[in-house]
Amino acid sequence: MRKIAEQIVKKRILILVLATVLLVPSLIGYINTRINYDILSYLPDQLDSIEGQDILDQEFHSASMAIVTVENMEKKQVDRIADKIRAIDGVRDAMWLGDFLQTMPSEMIPEDLRGMLDNGDCQLMMVTFEEGNGSDRTLKAVDEIKSLMNSQMFLGGLAAVINDTKMLIEQELPLYVAVAVGLSLVVLFLGLRYSVAPFIFLLGILYAVLYNFGTNIFLGEVSYITSALAAILQLAVSMDFSIFLLERYDEELHKGLKSQEAMTEAVVNTFTAISASSLTTIAGFLAMCIMDLKLGTDMGVVMAKGVVLGVFSAVVILPALILVFDKPIHKHKHKVLIPKLQGVANFTTTHYKGILIAAVALLIPFAAAQKKTDVYYNLLDSLPQDLTSTAGTQKLRDEFDMPTTNFILVSDQLSSTQMDAVLEAIETTDGINSVATLDRFLGAGIPEDMLPESIRSVFDAGGWKMIMANSSYTSATHEQNAQITELENRVKAIDPTALVTGEGALNRDLVLIADHDIQMVNIVSILAVFLIIAISFKSISVPIVLVAAIEMAITINMGIPYFQGETIPFIASIVIGTIQLGATIDYAILTMTRYQEERRRGKERKAAVQTAVYACSSSILTSGLSFFAATVGVSLVSKIDLIRSLCGMLARGALISMAVILFVLPALLMVFGGVIEKTSFQFLNKKGEKSR
Repeated sequence: MRKIAEQIVKKRILILVLATVLLVPSLIGYINTRINYDILSYLPDQLDSIEGQDILDQEFHSASMAIVTVENMEKKQVDRIADKIRAIDGVRDAMWLGDFLQTMPSEMIPEDLRGMLDNGDCQLMMVTFEEGNGSDRTLKAVDEIKSLMNSQMFLGGLAAVINDTKMLIEQELPLYVAVAVGLSLVVLFLGLRYSVAPFIFLLGILYAVLYNFGTNIFLGEVSYITSALAAILQLAVSMDFSIFLLERYDEELHKGLKSQEAMTEAVVNTFTAISASSLTTIAGFLAMCIMDLKLGTDMGVVMAKGVVLGVFSAVVILPALILVFDKPIHKHKHKVLIPKLQGVANFTTTHYKGILIAAVALLIPFAAAQKKTDVYYNLLDSLPQDLTSTAGTQKLRDEFDMPTTNFILVSDQLSSTQMDAVLEAIETTDGINSVATLDRFLGAGIPEDMLPESIRSVFDAGGWKMIMANSSYTSATHEQNAQITELENRVKAIDPTALVTGEGALNRDLVLIADHDIQMVNIVSILAVFLIIAISFKSISVPIVLVAAIEMAITINMGIPYFQGETIPFIASIVIGTIQLGATIDYAILTMTRYQEERRRGKERKAAVQTAVYACSSSILTSGLSFFAATVGVSLVSKIDLIRSLCGMLARGALISMAVILFVLPALLMVFGGVIEKTSFQFLNKKGEKSR
């Protein structure tokens, strides 16, 4: 590593030129990386609901849909609007009651279908698209539909929800970055004595962020959640590396080394120091890749890649930047306003028993609360209530009592008796208020071959019959999930090949998968971090103590929403623990490493703990507050509850982790220091006492 460090220092100008040139393809890659706004598209392919969606798409051409509710409008005007919508690129069809009236007398239209499409004051128009709900073509088509809207029209459905999400993210993303950068600069200014250094740090991290976003082109696309959070988390996590490099560089300068020699030593020591801590962060993020919900792989890969590039920037690009701007960095100084906490160091080693008792007393209710925290899965719940899609969905609920439409697919080989049994099973399911199917027309005495092809193709295609069952339950609620399960059980008892799909079924599966992913991700992330720390410290007890400290912070963080009466997005339950563990375990590693050093120098346990807390407190505060600042700013400005909630919990988690490392971890070291030394290989390196 020393030879590499020498070359980095020697060829610093060339490195900066090449690093800057690489920004061009990175920007091209970033611009051409597609953003996916449809969370449901990350569900596993083998699910019945996904298989049903594929059939709806391939055979019925109705997997993606928006619903237009038209209020108090003349039939001719509705017909003109339907024609305009059909003419939009990406729209397959726009169907309303008038289309049926053009082919048959009104009295022949089944009552359920009539009530589904017209309640007297409002007409309902079902708009189907050529491609999926989240495709660029569909989202553009929704934009054009919006341009046709007036005060008498309301647009709902999943395609409209995804379109509104895209609109908000595109508006807010630059604000997220600006706020995160601005508040991080404030914290760095408070925590560093060099006034110019924060800007140099951010410039170095900017290279890593742009490289990360540019290389996402090789993934094809990334989710909007990843796009919104990756830069902020990369900024927060990578700041530790930058701070460590500059501090080490100053230490070498104070030893009398010249700037290039000092930077060589700083690069060598920085890489050695941050390699283990960065591995824990990377492992924490990569743990998300085991999720059945493919969103986890999306987030895990991008965020882990961001940490790797952050390390690269810290040991290759940032050293070059610091050497180039060495004079202005060291010329402009101010008083450090984030202090080292000598009082805290003394307090924790004096009152460690009381601290541990208080910690356990605090942990118990929050552990219980964590399991009771309410979670929402419906994307619509994360959006402001004044958007087009939220207003349109509310109109559907108010006028037609149908916030959700279930699609049931059964074999077209069922006998009429079996089909009647299927329809009865559906209609008698709690919460189903109307059912539309081809057999309702046939029940009206119309031979199937007398029905227009435009009507037959809506309900019968590719060996399947499609039944639309409107639910009075909102998607992703307990009632709706139970209804989907009951529908499946009832229909499959008659036709084992039957499939239940639609937004409700997809969200029900999302709930089941998320519950499984929460457990698996937490276990894998803990085991991965545990293993890395165990290898780094050659100890079985050190990872137990460090991981237990951070897990306590995570438990408290995840339990707070219950006491606040807050409902959190489902993705928070999966990723917050993993991100908080990966991002803040560094604080614990830093403290433990310094404690070990002091013990090896022969200090007694109490003095070693005091020195470790005192020496590390400023770095922990600066790093933790930078993480807090970057995330809390986004939580304050975002209008999307999913982003606001995630960032708010991450910000709070950074503060809680800081408090636990500064207060609880020292108390644990005071109590279990002897156990740690006895269960670790050469923990004292034969230079300190075995136990004091």
